[in-house]
Amino acid sequence: MTDTVALKSRQAGGWLARNWALLFLLLETIAFIVLGTRFYSLENLQNILVACTWVLLLGVGETFVIITGGIDLSVGFVMGFSTVICAKFIVLLHGVGLPMPVSLAVGALICLAVGLIPGFVNGLLVARLKVPPFLATFGMYGIAYGVAEIICRNTPIIAPKGTGYIGNEYFFYIVPGKLFSFLTRPQNLSRLELRSMITLVPIITVVAFLVVGIFGFVLRRTRFGRHTYAIGGSVDAASRAGINVARHLTFVYMISSFFASMAGVLFVLRYVTGTADAGSSLMLDAVVAVVIGGASLYGGRGAVKGTILGALIIAVLETGMVNLSIPTFNRYIAIGGILILAVLIDQFFPELMTRGQ
Repeated sequence: MTDTVALKSRQAGGWLARNWALLFLLLETIAFIVLGTRFYSLENLQNILVACTWVLLLGVGETFVIITGGIDLSVGFVMGFSTVICAKFIVLLHGVGLPMPVSLAVGALICLAVGLIPGFVNGLLVARLKVPPFLATFGMYGIAYGVAEIICRNTPIIAPKGTGYIGNEYFFYIVPGKLFSFLTRPQNLSRLELRSMITLVPIITVVAFLVVGIFGFVLRRTRFGRHTYAIGGSVDAASRAGINVARHLTFVYMISSFFASMAGVLFVLRYVTGTADAGSSLMLDAVVAVVIGGASLYGGRGAVKGTILGALIIAVLETGMVNLSIPTFNRYIAIGGILILAVLIDQFFPELMTRGQ
């Protein structure tokens, strides 16, 4: 009987250790519900989803890089660079007479294409020239920021009216007892009806999760994903197994850059502005989300589902602190502390993190 109780206690302890991030998310949510004002409301839940979007996109790109044993410090300013490129082309295209939908689509595609360049350069430096990832991507961090500031001339680029339509819309609009609308914001509502209108499912969040889902499948279910884990486990072994390590690493850094560019596009669609420092504070958040999610900074381990959990933890923390009117700088202290906790768990209990994948 005693042995059975002891076994169950060890199993329970092991489950808690493997799922500490999920437990942390539940505890912080409960704390903010108790201490905050209307934190549990539907509106606030959707604010959390929107706040999660940027960290999630940067974090998923970072996941691929960290699994290979590298790190990409440039993602924040590549995102800022991408917002400037996207807003600039939307302004130019709309200025020559193209309809707004065309200007948005073409501007976004150009941004995503140009945004691959920093990742390609990072990949060449790391894979071909053997520059340490920290130094290569830190250099790109400065280059992306500087080029973006030159393009926008140290002034945010304001996109034309109508740019924010998609980024600020929802899939469903409900006026209780009167109206249900899909993808179309109801018009000619009274002030009372506007106040009572319920909005559901932000479009930009759905777009972000769709892209994340596709790359999550790539990482877990395709040969590309298996090669990514193999390289993180041992570069030499991966090379002996016939994997073109240099080419694969280049693609991995381009994936990270693509996600940063995608975050930049959605930022412009949401805030109608391109600014060089749009993602300056998000690089730390992205790395923290990946590590909280169970990825090892030594490479070979990580998962998109874990990064999603990490991004949600950061989004709930940020939204909860705003709800409690806690000064912004305290957020950095909290996120830094969570990162240290995650690294300590990875350092001293790696077998628990591995089982949680």
